[in-house]
Formats: sequence, structure tokens, C-alpha cells
Amino acid sequence: MENITEQIKKRRTFAIISHPDAGKTTLTEKFLLYGGAINLAGTVKGRKAAKHAVSDWMEIEKERGISVTSSVLQFNYDGYCINILDTPGHQDFSEDTYRTLMAADSAVMVIDASKGVEAQTIKLFKVCLLRNIPIFTFINKMDREARDPFELMDEIESVLGIKTCPVNWPIGCGKNFKGVYDRNAKNITTFTAAMGGQKEVAAREFGIESEDVDSIIGPDYHQQLLEDIELLDGASDEFDMELVSQGKLSPAFFGSALTNFGVETFLTHFLQMTTSPLPRKTTTGIVDPFDNNFSAFVFKIQANMNKAHRDRIAFMRICSGKFQAGMEVNHVQGGRKIRLSQPQQMMAQDRKIVEEAYAGDIIGVFDPGIFSIGDTLCTGADKVEFEGIPTFAPEHFARVRQMDTMKRKQFIKGISQIAQEGAIQIFQEFNTGMEEIIVGVVGVLQFEVLTYRLENEYNVEVRLDKLPYEYIRWIENKDELDVAKIQGTSDMKRIKDLRDNPLLLFINSWSVGMVLDRNPGLKLSEFGRNN
Repeated sequence: MENITEQIKKRRTFAIISHPDAGKTTLTEKFLLYGGAINLAGTVKGRKAAKHAVSDWMEIEKERGISVTSSVLQFNYDGYCINILDTPGHQDFSEDTYRTLMAADSAVMVIDASKGVEAQTIKLFKVCLLRNIPIFTFINKMDREARDPFELMDEIESVLGIKTCPVNWPIGCGKNFKGVYDRNAKNITTFTAAMGGQKEVAAREFGIESEDVDSIIGPDYHQQLLEDIELLDGASDEFDMELVSQGKLSPAFFGSALTNFGVETFLTHFLQMTTSPLPRKTTTGIVDPFDNNFSAFVFKIQANMNKAHRDRIAFMRICSGKFQAGMEVNHVQGGRKIRLSQPQQMMAQDRKIVEEAYAGDIIGVFDPGIFSIGDTLCTGADKVEFEGIPTFAPEHFARVRQMDTMKRKQFIKGISQIAQEGAIQIFQEFNTGMEEIIVGVVGVLQFEVLTYRLENEYNVEVRLDKLPYEYIRWIENKDELDVAKIQGTSDMKRIKDLRDNPLLLFINSWSVGMVLDRNPGLKLSEFGRNN
């Protein structure tokens, strides 16, 4: 039993969130570099080179240079077993990020030092707040011209509403970036940039009281640092682990992922400040990660990760106990026992079969088409059901038409499989079959991904006709009324999802209120549920 407990205690599972281009993928790569998972970091910007960033694997990602799906990466470092959930930075993929954050125990927020808090950071941050998970801030790109660090701290506090506690403090920026000052150890670490992807940096450490500070960082920077420290000690929030664990105080670090400034320092502190896997809420209580019984939930489904295999992988977060390859588990929503076959762990598109995994780990299992996002798998007499993962309301809609009517079967298969991954939602006309298919997405870039994937993975060419609807509502009390008789507005459309749940689409937001007024007793909701 001690083995399981020890293994779980070593686990750290976190997600990395940021606005596009803040340097999230580069930071992820550097973590892997320190863990020995890769030998040379291929910078993402060199997209013409054959080596793409490890965590961006889908063809469209390589072409566009953006992460559109969440990758799962595992590596060992300093006695810890670390699971990184890399999330799409692009706002059109916020739903995927939301689900990924459901599987994480903490989050690392990467902020560009020259741009500060950007729109997408705000959106993702709010998702973290919903879950009260610890948030660690890495202010990146200090090797370039940056904004005043006090200004950046103020902005995080005023825009995101979370207090910050700088663990280290930058000395200069851009060409004059001298290094960082560790507030706790009271020493300065200077760096020489490590370019070309190596992890070794020529670091030099010395106390702030040391006689040669002036000669190393210059008297002006030394004086500035002393003033900054005085101001920080008087004005910034005290470090309080309790507040950090509640997601109310964010420890902040400065550095440069590209040149390896402060990355290892950050990783070391982060691992000390975070905890092993936490208990999880279920519909009937709490599941303890150290419980002997295995339990997990599906938070992501990805089809065709490998064109040669034509497969579907269900990613699941293990919440308690130990997983063993080939074990039989209860599929709670399916109401049956299943054997988990071909369990894998990922390094982007490279995969290895795993024999065992523990609470905190993320594994991918082969999905013959039986899993949905939010499904629970468990062993033991009690059927565990984790709280459902909400479905985001799509904001953009289009009618999808296949160009070759002879390929109807492939079209239905392709669009259904992509929909099961959760990035798009499929609807039909209220009173017809699958003849008319309407697709809803959170961000318009998803339309492009859908068209691309149908053509490349299923050999089906489609045309999308954009629809003017922007608002969607689920009907909560569908069994209490006749949906066909709802008194609508001229801009309302009745549709249904694949589970035959009726929904209403609207062009104008005010129409929602008008329909509620016209139909006393009607209950509408902005969220659907996956289970």
C-alpha cells in the first residue's frame, strides 16, 4: 500500500495557460528539457525547420503555428512525476482549455512582460477562479524590452483580481537584463543567455551584500534594486501558502523561457509550493486520491491522433488509486463493465504503452466510440460519478453541406466523431433527421479546423453556410411542455442536439427575454451538460 501512497505523493498535475504568443509552448519545452524528456528544444518560431514544438502535433497546428488541442506531457524531475497539460492559447479553443483545467490541480499563467495581461489570459483566468485552483505567474520575455514590473503586478491585481507575491524580482530588461533577485534567499543570480536550445546557462549567484555587486550589475542597477526591494517589502503581499492553495494569491516569477532565464528556479519553487493530487467532488461526496479503488473521468477525446491507426483516444484524469493495464472497470454512464485496452501516455504524438499509473496521472485509452466527455470509470462497489463538465454555449453557427452526396456515410461518421471530441456541437432541424446539419462553435477558427479535418482525415469536402444566430438556449423543462407550440419571435429557430434535446437559437439577445415573457413556465439555460 505504501507504494501507491508514495507514488501519488510524487505527482504534480498542472495546466499552462496564456494568451497566444506569450511563450507558453517554449516554457513547456524548457520544462521537458530539464526533465530530460527531450535533448534539444526546437524553438516554435522556426516552423520552416523540420522540428516542430513537441506539444503541437496536429497538421493544422504546424501550418498555422498555434496550439489548437491540449497536449498531455509527462516527465520526471527531482523526484517528482510531473504531468503538464498544455492548453490552446487561441480564444477560439477556450472550451478545450476549460475541460483541460478540470483535469489539473494547479495552473501556470504565462504573461508577456511587454504586453501584460491580455484578453485571452482574462478569459482563461476566470476559468481557474471557478475552480479555486492555485495559480502561479511566470512573467516571460524579460530578455526583451519589458514594462515596469510594478506596473505588471498592479495590472494582474486590478484586471484579474488576484493578489500577487513576487518570489523573485528582475534587474533590468531587454539587452540590459542582468538577472533576478531572490527575495527569500536574498541573493542575486546573473545569467548568460543560453541560445540554441541547450539547458546549461552560465549562472552566477552571490549575496546582495556582496562587495562586487556594483561591478557585476552596475551601480545604477544596484541602487534601483535596493529601492525596489524596499518598496516591495513595504507594499507587496506577504507570501501565504494557505491563500496560494485557495487560488487567492499568485506567486510571481520573472524570466525568459527562450533563453532559459529563471526557468529552473521557477520549476523548483513551483514543485515545492504545489501539492500532490487533491480530493475530487462527486455527486455523492468526495473521492480521496489515496483511496484504494481506482476512479477517473474522461475530459478529452481526440480522434485520428495517428493517421496510420485511425484511432480515437479518450484522455482521462485518474482521481484515485492505481491503474493497471487491462484492468476491468465500471463505465458508470454506460452501465457496464469494460476492459481498458491500449493504455498510453503521450509526449505529443509520440506515445508509449503504460503498465501502471496513479492518481494525478493522465492516460489515454483506446475508445471504440463508447465514451463521452465527463464519463466516470471506477472500481469498487460504489459507483462514483464526478460532477458534470458544462458544455459551453456556441456563439457561431453554420449549415454544413457535403459537396459529394455519395459520401454521405463518411460525412456523418466524420462530423459525428469530431463532435464527440467536444470542440464542435452538432444540431439538426427540429423536425427532420440528419438531412440538415447545423454546427455550432465557440470560436470561428473551429470552422476552419472542421473543414480541414473532414477533408484530410475523412476525405469529405464540405461547404459551410454561416447562419446569423448568436444565442443558444437549452430548454430545461422540455418534458413539461410542447416545444413545437412555444410562442417564438421572428428571429428564433428550433433545433435539437444529437440526444434529441430541443434548443432554441436567436439572432438578437433581447428575443430570449421576449420568448420567456410569451411562454410562462418555460425555463431556458445557457449551459448544457455532458452527462
